[in-house]
Amino acid sequence: MLFRQIFLFWLVVGMVLIAPMARAAEDPRLARLPEAENLSGCVVLLNLADHTRIQSHEAGCGQRQVPASTFKIPSALIALESGLTSETEIFPWDRQPRHLPTWEKDLNLKEAMAVSAVPVFQEIARRIGPERMTEWLIRIDYGNHEIGSRVDRFWLDGPLKISPIEQVEFIGRLALGQAPFSDQTRAALKRVLPTETFGAARLMGKTGFAPENSDLHGWYVGWVERDGKPTWAVAVHLFLRAREQLPLRPAMAREALRLVGALDP
Repeated sequence: MLFRQIFLFWLVVGMVLIAPMARAAEDPRLARLPEAENLSGCVVLLNLADHTRIQSHEAGCGQRQVPASTFKIPSALIALESGLTSETEIFPWDRQPRHLPTWEKDLNLKEAMAVSAVPVFQEIARRIGPERMTEWLIRIDYGNHEIGSRVDRFWLDGPLKISPIEQVEFIGRLALGQAPFSDQTRAALKRVLPTETFGAARLMGKTGFAPENSDLHGWYVGWVERDGKPTWAVAVHLFLRAREQLPLRPAMAREALRLVGALDP
């Protein structure tokens, strides 16, 4: 196992060295989005045509946080690619009370993604297992690659952490077909991800929310395709004050994308 992890680590290092480096700049328009809501956080966009990245704050956008339910994107990819689940599999409800009423029913992968059903993705994580999960996190260079001792909680409680910049870079590689997943797996993910349509543009992505100590972490991560071609990736991380502010996550992502013309008004 150790040899395989070392091999995968150096494989990722090699991939990073030959991958195009994003040119980055701070953009005051993006900084004003969380400031207008009296929130701290980060908004970062990656132009997938020329790999130019713009962000609200360089320091905040490079700070790693728990990914919360945005990790459902790599989790679904790993499980689909490994043949551990499918779009049509039904995950039965065990008739035990769950955190949200929307989780208290049988769900397929698309439905589980839409309601962010933690128990379904905990089952998926247990199927993947700690060794395979760690290998994949190294292989796709996702955050700090750490899962700790609980394979069904690490994206909610840590130790896994990832920065908004790392999120948008991962999503960019995924959207451009540069991540180590088959075309079939990527197509399946696009079918199960929540999607919004704006004229010829489609925004696909996933929210995330996790209380950690006194912080309420709010995420949105996704990418835009126009006429089937990936154009921009986006990551938003906010320190929220209350759950009532959760709709700001996708709303801020949409507004940021409109500022660069990725979405129609």
